[in-house]
Amino acid sequence: MARDKIIDIVVFGEEIGKLGYDLDQGKSFFQYNPEFLESNKYLNLFPFIFKRTKPVQVFSEFKIDTFQGLPPMIADSLPDTFGNIIFQEWLTARGITKVTPLEQLAYVADRGMGALEYKPIKELPNTSKVNIDEVITILEKVLKLKKDTKGEDLSELALLNIFKIGTSAGGARPKILISEHKQTGEIIAGDREISEDYNHYLVKLHIDDSDGYNKEKVEYAYYLLAKEAGVDMMPSKLIDDKHFATLRYDRQNGEKQHVLTVTGLTGWDFKSQPENSSYENVFKVALGLEVSHKDLQQLFKRMVFNLIFRNVDDHLKNHSFIYNKESNSWNLGPAYDLTYALNPLFTFKTTSRALSINGKRTEITLKDLLALADTFSVKNPRGIIKEVQSLIPKWSLFAKELNIPEHIITSIEKEIKEF
Repeated sequence: MARDKIIDIVVFGEEIGKLGYDLDQGKSFFQYNPEFLESNKYLNLFPFIFKRTKPVQVFSEFKIDTFQGLPPMIADSLPDTFGNIIFQEWLTARGITKVTPLEQLAYVADRGMGALEYKPIKELPNTSKVNIDEVITILEKVLKLKKDTKGEDLSELALLNIFKIGTSAGGARPKILISEHKQTGEIIAGDREISEDYNHYLVKLHIDDSDGYNKEKVEYAYYLLAKEAGVDMMPSKLIDDKHFATLRYDRQNGEKQHVLTVTGLTGWDFKSQPENSSYENVFKVALGLEVSHKDLQQLFKRMVFNLIFRNVDDHLKNHSFIYNKESNSWNLGPAYDLTYALNPLFTFKTTSRALSINGKRTEITLKDLLALADTFSVKNPRGIIKEVQSLIPKWSLFAKELNIPEHIITSIEKEIKEF
C-alpha cells in the first residue's frame, strides 16, 4: 500500500499501530506497532476483534454503512449522522466531493470522542470563542440545505467551526462539543483544551420550535428522573433554558478516556442486525469485559428505566464501556441519550424496541425482566423495578417545572409503562 493510504493510531500519547484502507475492495488493514506490543502496555485496550499479534490483520467483513470497511473499534470514531451532514457541507464549501474513511479519520484527528487519535492529521486552524446563537443560525441553514440554501451561501469558516466542535458527536440531532471555563464561563470549541480548567460538554441544541415543544427539555426531565432512580449519568444542565448540556464521560480529570460502544467493541451493527440487538447481548459483553457486579446491577436498572419511561431507542451504540488504563480493566460507562424518543404528538398502536428482552421487542412483561435477571444473577430485580416505578408521578412534576406544554406531558404520561 502507498504511504498516503496509511495512518497512525495513537492512544495516551503512544503510537499503537497503523491502519490502511483499500478503496476498491472496501476493506481495511491493521498492524500493531511491535514496540507497543513488546511494552505489554494496555493489554486489554481492544478486548475483542483485534488480535494482539505482529502480522497485518485484514478486515473485509465490515462493509456496511456503520463501519465503512473499518474495524468497528476504529469506526466508532467516525462522525455519525449529524456530524456527517456538517462534514459534507464543509467539504462541499471547499470544493471536495468525496473523501475515504481514512481521510475522515485524518480530519477527526485528535478531536474525536474517546482517546483514539489519528495521524497524519489534516490540519485545521484553531477555532475562536463559540457563540451558541451564531452556531444555531448556521445550523438552521445547513439543516434546511436541501430546500432553499446552496453550499456556497455558507461561510467556510462558520462550517469549519461547527465541524470542529460537532464532528464526532453521534446521532441525528444537532450536537456540538464545547468546553466551558470553570472560572470565567467562556465557551470554546471542544477540541482545543483537555484540562482541569474546563468542563467539557456535549450540547444538544434546540433549533426547531415547529413542533411546539422543546425535545431537549424533555431529555433534561428524563435526566432528572434517571438521577432520582439511581441511574449513573454525567452531571447535566440546560443552557439558556433550552439546550441540553451533559458533561462528557470521555473527558475526565483533565484526561481523555478510552471509550467504546457495544457496536464498536463487537462489530454488531446497531442499524441492520436485529438478531444481535438484545439486552442479553449487552449483558454478555459486560460479562466478557469482566465488569463488576455493581455494573451489572446498574445495567439492569438502566434497562428497567428505559422500559418504564418508554425510551425505545436504547440501541447498541447507546451503551458504552470505559477503559481504565491504570488497572487495565473495563467499566460500564454512564447512561446517555435517555429520553422519550418517539414523537408525543403522534399516537402509536405498537412500538418496537431497539433492543429485545427475552426475545421480545413489544409487550415485554415482568416475567421477561425476571428471566433476564435470573440469567445474569441480578440481585433483587423486583426491588429495582419497584424503585424505578415509584418515580412515575415525578415525570409530570419535573415536566411542569420546566414549562413543557401540558399536552406533551399528558401524551408521554400515557405511554409510561407500569409492571
